[in-house]
Amino acid sequence: MKMTIFAGFLATTLFVLNSCSENVQYEQPSQLITHDLAVELSERYHESRAELISKSILKDDVTAVWYSIEELENYLNYVKNQGAEKGIDVTGIRLYLGVYPNDSSYKEKAGLTTIFLTPTKKREATINVESSRTDQYSEENIDAIELQPLNYGGIGRPPRVMYPQ
Repeated sequence: MKMTIFAGFLATTLFVLNSCSENVQYEQPSQLITHDLAVELSERYHESRAELISKSILKDDVTAVWYSIEELENYLNYVKNQGAEKGIDVTGIRLYLGVYPNDSSYKEKAGLTTIFLTPTKKREATINVESSRTDQYSEENIDAIELQPLNYGGIGRPPRVMYPQ
């Protein structure tokens, strides 16, 4: 009898716990590419850009930047939350190329390329007084400069790598 009650309790507990967990379904992104295309894109970059950049800065430049899933998820949640607190509807993330200062405080990253991420928002519609119509760029996404960008991803060892690693 005690075993039946315990088994019933255990089954009920497992059912409740399982019911409470989110079973989130995600759609396959339409922007996925094949590994073959990724290899081709990486090779083309190395052949046409990386060589020129490395020769001009006299060292191998960064060709890939790495962020952990946790860092990216945390950043996405952070900018959504900060945006909501500031009344900003965050619409996406834009990735920019940059170059670290050639300063010893940046250690191995000094003078190398970086990628930083910044949240975007919809451009506010402006009214053209002469024609009383909405500006043609009103739906364009612009940088949400009220929110902080993310940087300092890993640059790899060596900094110059090709896909796949």
